[in-house]
Amino acid sequence: MSHTTLSALAFPADLAYHVEHQTWARLDADGTATVGITSLGIQLSGELYMCRPRPVGAEVAQGRSIGVVELAKSVVSIKSPVSGTVIAVNMRLEDTPELVHRDPYGDGWLARLALTDPTGDLHQLVQGDAVVPAMAHHAWLNRQP
Repeated sequence: MSHTTLSALAFPADLAYHVEHQTWARLDADGTATVGITSLGIQLSGELYMCRPRPVGAEVAQGRSIGVVELAKSVVSIKSPVSGTVIAVNMRLEDTPELVHRDPYGDGWLARLALTDPTGDLHQLVQGDAVVPAMAHHAWLNRQP
């Protein structure tokens, strides 16, 4: 898997990214997608204490909640990069939410969705050579004073 790096952060080339919400989708040929939080999103959020994806069967729209994470000082809704029906959730996150930090694009995935509008959703996502500039701009906008 090739990666694009931004200040030691990885952005796998085979993923599509919703930069504003710092989520990613791995689109599969069978009409499903695995989704999760980007390494930049994790870095900007800080330590994560709990991760709870929406349950199997839940309908999710792009830009709407796919679940919540508990951070040091708040509970934050994670916005889905794609629309669909949740067909699987990463149950390992219940006992080991730190997987999201350790392996955001592998074992730290949040959910799998049966996609309802993959073509339309892709228009809102960033891929390929556009990823690093978009992530750099987002990081700059969200820099800490």
